[in-house]
Amino acid sequence: MPASVRPVHRTLIAPTDASNPRNGEGSIVPLSDGRLLLAWSHFADGHDHSPSEIWARTSADGGYTWSEPWVLQENIGRCNVMCANLLRLASGALLFGFLLKNHHEVDCRMYVRRSPDDGATWESPVLVTPDLAYYVVNNDRLVQLSTGRLVVPIAKSTDATYHGLAGCFYSDDEGRTWVRPHEWLDAPGSAGAQEPGIVECPDGSLWMWARTSEGYIYASRSTDGGLHWTPMERTSLIAPTSPASAKRLPGSDAILMLYNDRTGVSREADLQRFEWRTPLTATVSYDGGRTWGPRRLVESDLTRSYCYASIAFHGAHTLLTYYMGKAGGNNLVDLKLTIVPTEEWTS
Repeated sequence: MPASVRPVHRTLIAPTDASNPRNGEGSIVPLSDGRLLLAWSHFADGHDHSPSEIWARTSADGGYTWSEPWVLQENIGRCNVMCANLLRLASGALLFGFLLKNHHEVDCRMYVRRSPDDGATWESPVLVTPDLAYYVVNNDRLVQLSTGRLVVPIAKSTDATYHGLAGCFYSDDEGRTWVRPHEWLDAPGSAGAQEPGIVECPDGSLWMWARTSEGYIYASRSTDGGLHWTPMERTSLIAPTSPASAKRLPGSDAILMLYNDRTGVSREADLQRFEWRTPLTATVSYDGGRTWGPRRLVESDLTRSYCYASIAFHGAHTLLTYYMGKAGGNNLVDLKLTIVPTEEWTS
C-alpha cells in the first residue's frame, strides 16, 4: 500500500444542497494582497450539461476560512458555463477562462476574461475557439510559458461520440487574440485523447498528458512552444478514463501529478464498475514526465470518487481542490479542499 500524504487541513469548500447537487472544477489563484481567489462550477443539476454558473469566494488566511460566495460568471450559454481557469500573468494581470456550452454535442467553446486590477473588474469575454465544435478545456489548465506565451490545452470532438483530438491554442498578447493549433493529436481507443493538460519542463519542452479509454494516461512532447508535438505514447501511469492534473513545484524541476492510480485492478473490472475514479494518488517526476517516483495516497476511501483536481501553491503549502462523490460513475457532488505542506511531495 502506498504511503499517505499528511494534510494539515481538509474541508468541503463548496458543499451541495437540494438546489445545487454538484460543485466542481475549481481553480485557485493568489491575489496581490495575500488573499486567495477560488472559482468553481456551481450546478443546478448533477450532469455536465445542466445549468451552471461560476461562483467564487476568497480566503484571507491561506485557505482555512472563506468568504461568502458570489457569482463570478453568470450563465450566458444555452446549457451552462463551467470549468474555471484562473491564472496570474507575468505582467501582473489576472486571466479567467471558462467554457460556454450551447449544445451538449456540437457547441462548447472557451472564452477568457482579463482583469488589470486583481479581479475588481473584468474585461469582456474573448473567444479562444472560433470554430463550431465541442471543445473541452478542464479546470485549472491555463499555462503561461517562460517565454510569455499563453497555452490552452484542449480536446475537440465534432459529434456525439466525444472522441477527442488534443491540441493547443496559444496567445502571444496576454489572451487578447488566439491562434489555432498547428496539429491535432489522437490516441488509441474509443475516447481518443481527452482532457489534455500541459506543463513546461526544466529544459523548456512542453509535456502534454491526456486521458484515454485504454487504461493508461498517454503523453506527447513539444520542443517549439506547443506548435508541433510527438505522437501520443502510453505512459507508465495506469488510470481509468479519468482526468489527471500536474504542475511544476515552485523553484523545482519536480512535476507533481494527481491521478486515479488503478494499479492492480483489471481493465475489465474498472469497466464493469463504470470507471471508478479512486483513489486519488500523487506522484512526482524529476525528468520531465518520462519516469515517476513512488505513489502517495491523497484520498484512499475506495467508496468515493475523486477527480478534476486543481493545484495551487501559496507560501509553504499546496492547495488541492477536487470533486468528491460516490465511486462508480459521475455522481460527483462536493468540492473538497486539501492543504498539504509542499515539502511533503518530495520528502
